Amino acid sequence: MITLPENAPQPITDEEVRQALDFATAQVRRNLPDFTYKAQNHSSVGNVYPAVDNTQWTAGFWPGEIWLAYEHSGDKLFQYAAQIQVQSFLHRIENRIETDHHDMGFLYSPSCIAAWKLVGDEDGRRAALLAADQLLERYQPVGQFIQAWGRKDNPGEYRYIIDCLLNLPLLYWAARETGEDRYRQIALIHARTTLAHSIRPDNSTYHTFYMDPQTGGPVRGVTKQGYSDDSFWARGQAWGIAGMALSYRYERIDDYRDTFERLLDFYLKRLPQDLVPVWDLVFSEQDGEPRDSSSASIVACGLLEMADIVEGEDAARYRDLAQRMVKSLAEHYAVKDHAVSNGLVLHGTYSKKTPHNTCRGEGVDECVSWGDYYYMEALTRLSRVWSSYW
Repeated sequence: MITLPENAPQPITDEEVRQALDFATAQVRRNLPDFTYKAQNHSSVGNVYPAVDNTQWTAGFWPGEIWLAYEHSGDKLFQYAAQIQVQSFLHRIENRIETDHHDMGFLYSPSCIAAWKLVGDEDGRRAALLAADQLLERYQPVGQFIQAWGRKDNPGEYRYIIDCLLNLPLLYWAARETGEDRYRQIALIHARTTLAHSIRPDNSTYHTFYMDPQTGGPVRGVTKQGYSDDSFWARGQAWGIAGMALSYRYERIDDYRDTFERLLDFYLKRLPQDLVPVWDLVFSEQDGEPRDSSSASIVACGLLEMADIVEGEDAARYRDLAQRMVKSLAEHYAVKDHAVSNGLVLHGTYSKKTPHNTCRGEGVDECVSWGDYYYMEALTRLSRVWSSYW
């Protein structure tokens, strides 16, 4: 049973969704001169995204926004720009430019699978299948997981992270697209390992989890971007929620839905009144720590994904909760003036450095590219029956 804060936002209306999508589409249009042949940086600097080369793990979210703008407007200009991006992604995977990591789904689902599904772009399909092959190369049979970062023969990098649940749909898609079940089997194995080790008894999640390279057994869960190893990184919890919803769409495994509910319950109990979390759920609204608007966007998409799968009261409550989250984002966090920012949603947090984590401090209280994308995806899901890019 979902219990909301007393002063939680009301659900967003259809007209408010339309207005927010109109502005987001206009903002994407304004950004095309700067980013048709470039990528957006992972996060803004002073609320303005710099243009960078297509090398980061986050590069797929910007073309995803272009495709969403194309769907909303029907304007071929967006299709033209997005297909230019597809060529950049094909070049990247063919030449293995910064691809020796697990984030192939984040890169190739919203950019290239979208291109294939929406306009039949053969290069998009080819790039996405090559990315799926690259993701398979990250699999570690001893331990049964997809390694996140680093050389596979480096015992110091023998770990996976909760974020990888969002890369698994690339493998499910590749299995259906090619008829080769090996993609699906690796996705199922990795999901099983994640559920076995990454979820604590209280239903919070570890950001990263080390496995023993000799025995394949579990070693320990640690954070990289959360406050500490024992804290509750908000975006990690959001990745878990959305990832379970997507895996449940492809594989109706009861444990996926049960885990979705348990992770969601933990997350909701630690939200402030406006339903947008502090960057780590160990903090309360009164602690003065930065918010992470991107986590709310991710969770809203996970809720709407699950609402499309299940029926009855569960579907209604998931959708209602997502509508309230998106209402809060649209009203209090979304950019309203291009002169203020070239992004879509303010007050995201990429990596906040603490004495207890190992990340670089960057992108704190800024727009973040995945937050913008998932906000626009959530609006799109609320505006129509939508065929997922994932």
